[in-house]
Amino acid sequence: MKYTNIVSTQTLEDNLDNPDWIIFDCRTSLIDRSLGLKNYQENHIPNAFHCHLEKDLSSEITPESGRHPLPDFDALIQKLNAWGIGKNTQVIAYDDASNAYSGRLWWQLRAFGFNNVAVLDGGIQQWIKEGRKLTTEIPAAVPKSDADQFNFELDPEAIISTAQVLQNIEDKTFTLIDARTPERYRGESEPLDTVAGRVPGAINRAFQLNLDDNGRFLPAAELKAQFDDLLQNENDQLVNMCGSGVTACHNMLALEIAGITGSKLYVGSWSEWIRDEKRPVGTG
Repeated sequence: MKYTNIVSTQTLEDNLDNPDWIIFDCRTSLIDRSLGLKNYQENHIPNAFHCHLEKDLSSEITPESGRHPLPDFDALIQKLNAWGIGKNTQVIAYDDASNAYSGRLWWQLRAFGFNNVAVLDGGIQQWIKEGRKLTTEIPAAVPKSDADQFNFELDPEAIISTAQVLQNIEDKTFTLIDARTPERYRGESEPLDTVAGRVPGAINRAFQLNLDDNGRFLPAAELKAQFDDLLQNENDQLVNMCGSGVTACHNMLALEIAGITGSKLYVGSWSEWIRDEKRPVGTG
């Protein structure tokens, strides 16, 4: 059986020694970029590799980009092959932030056409809460043979550009969903970027609403009902954004769990939008 959105702690534990399963620890901090690796080195789920948001899933920030631009694709594909991801691999990603960060790896692989990727529901906190094993051992990667390697190819339709978002303010060809908190969406606070506010026309769905009190995803039927209510008067084509193209992936994952497929990502998100002061800003 292949998993394409979430997996339980029990299922992961049952497959810790499965050679076809590859696990990634995606813990990080937007404030301290070194914290994720430090936490990984202190302990992690057995056989998990560390996947760095900045070094593996993003490229260097430019004057035009947001805070987490897409990585160099050739370099990322080399890393994916070196980690041993192949045609029959099941990838599992986790973090300690209710999958706010591991969702980026989930999306990145799917954008490359690799769908056998899921996040650990409840993250490492749920794993620890249940008393499951941790380790400090660093696993050895076993790259696949050429015949077993997956052919990663980026789907250009998975990504929406700033120019398309700007045009959409007039055309309204898609619904833009902002995953940031309501306070950031309304422009009342902005802890990370230099300008507060939102892209005009965007609607708000804070990614935290996808979760129950234990940091696990709500049941599919409940997510479906919530999204149906949010989107009842909106365009069917959905595009997700946040501050820098990370937590937006959490909403994309929740949509998939709810059975609402085909949404896209505005990678640059708010931090790229505000690079040009001529772009309009909504508040309130």
